[in-house]
Amino acid sequence: MSWLLMAMVAALLIPIYTACRDDDTWQKMLAFASIATKTSMAILVVSVTRDDWMVGVVGVIILSVGNAALMLLAHIIKRVNES
Repeated sequence: MSWLLMAMVAALLIPIYTACRDDDTWQKMLAFASIATKTSMAILVVSVTRDDWMVGVVGVIILSVGNAALMLLAHIIKRVNES
């Protein structure tokens, strides 16, 4: 299972590089949403391997609420840039 977690961390580095490279707000928001999703999935993998469901609940909350807040922020930034 540790190789799976290492692969997830390696996949997490790709959107971090994209967020640092692009100046477009939408590309950064998509990269941050991808980071949040990959991080919550890694938390879920760790919680299943440790058989700790309280950590799993935190991963599910991050997965469901974190991306919604990020998309709301993206729409607010879009409206501010339009006016």
